[in-house]
Amino acid sequence: MGLIGILLGLALLIWLAYRGWSVLLLTPVAALIAALFAGEPLLAHWTQTFMGGAAGFLAQFFPIFLLGALFGKLMEDSGSVQSVARFIGNSLGPRHAILAVVLAGAMVTYGGVSLFVAFFVLAPMAQTLFRDANIPSRLMPAAIALGTSTFTMSALPGTPAVQNAIPMPFFGTTPFAAPGLGLIAAAIMLLFGLWWLGRAEASARRKGIGYGGNLGIALAPDQAANDPLVRERATTANAFDPAEVQRGQASPALPPAFIAFLPLLVVVAVNLVMSLLILPHLDLSYLAEDRWGPTSPAAVSGIWSVIVALIAAILTLLALNWKRLPKLRESVDAGLNASVLPVISVASLVGFGTVVAALPAFELVRAWVLGIEGGPLVSLAVSTNVLAALTGSASGGLTIALEALGSTYMQLAAELGIDPALMHRVAVIGAGTLDSLPHNGAVVTLLAVCGSTHKESYFDMVMVAIVGAIIALAAIIVLGTLFGSF
Repeated sequence: MGLIGILLGLALLIWLAYRGWSVLLLTPVAALIAALFAGEPLLAHWTQTFMGGAAGFLAQFFPIFLLGALFGKLMEDSGSVQSVARFIGNSLGPRHAILAVVLAGAMVTYGGVSLFVAFFVLAPMAQTLFRDANIPSRLMPAAIALGTSTFTMSALPGTPAVQNAIPMPFFGTTPFAAPGLGLIAAAIMLLFGLWWLGRAEASARRKGIGYGGNLGIALAPDQAANDPLVRERATTANAFDPAEVQRGQASPALPPAFIAFLPLLVVVAVNLVMSLLILPHLDLSYLAEDRWGPTSPAAVSGIWSVIVALIAAILTLLALNWKRLPKLRESVDAGLNASVLPVISVASLVGFGTVVAALPAFELVRAWVLGIEGGPLVSLAVSTNVLAALTGSASGGLTIALEALGSTYMQLAAELGIDPALMHRVAVIGAGTLDSLPHNGAVVTLLAVCGSTHKESYFDMVMVAIVGAIIALAAIIVLGTLFGSF
């Protein structure tokens, strides 16, 4: 009965979330259904287990959500994101329109700009370039997704994406875990995606199909942001509430390209210096004191690196663009507010997973996952894949998997001599594959902003965001098994 309750609660969560119901309501209801079938005390699981898991996620990751959303909003309102996109678009031109869109998306998201802020800037850029190059507009969502939602989210070492931060407390790793494998995975995703999009463009040209077609009218940022369904799904998929995109005031004049790029470079550089040069040499033994709770330097240093990098980038951006932020307080308020609903939504998914992991029937699930053929790396990849697919959230699925099985995987890593950094990279790439199913908030938002539909554009998104990522994941598992982490 306990296993039936878990499956029923999960099915209800998926079905109603897909129909637009808020996960803030659905997750505790689904958790209580699972507890009810297991014969467990309901109120205790709600106030102690569910809220304990959600609060633990908030305590660990809210600073990253907060600073990431603020940085993204300031980059948008200062005109820096638009400046970066315009510089890359003008440099490559319509002749290389697909590559320009991909690289622009990769640059801003690897530099720490929120996925959804990037969508609203890249879509108009892509429309202009694709129209001038006469490339089918149905390929725009796939090109934007390749640059923003694949290798810069899960593979490139040092990415400040929250998905890359989540495994750090569990495995004691840094944002630069397994850098060589991450670069290989990123290259596979990028090259496969560009190959697929180039193939699709060439096929369309042979058939005489140009920019036009049956696509609908693209939604303006304020329309997409105010769409209730888009907002609800989007806030479980990333760290920015789309409703805040239209608030604040954008600069009427764009900064020069160098000034626009600099905060992005600061994020990467400071993250690297903190992770590899500063924190490893600091005396953090005081963290063993009771007043800091049950933690260790390995559990917090990775998160501290990302926090300091984002703070440094925000200060750099403000110093360079003070006069380009006409309503600074409103922009700051919007950025801070944009972090709240996403972090609570993902924390609620984590609370559901915490309840499920606490039920006796979960031992059956644990035994099945750990019994998957291929060893711990394969079972870790499968578990994060499945949970990210079911929740429609890479961060939510990844955290649920690690909350339930992270300690077990660490034990297996110690017994089998597997570097935790390899576990980290496999887990992150695994969560960034099947999360891009049709109900994913990023998919829904991107299609709406581009004026497309699942029927017209989703197959190409599957190829660049799912198939390419799965190929990269398989390659990393094979290389990691043969050569270890590097």
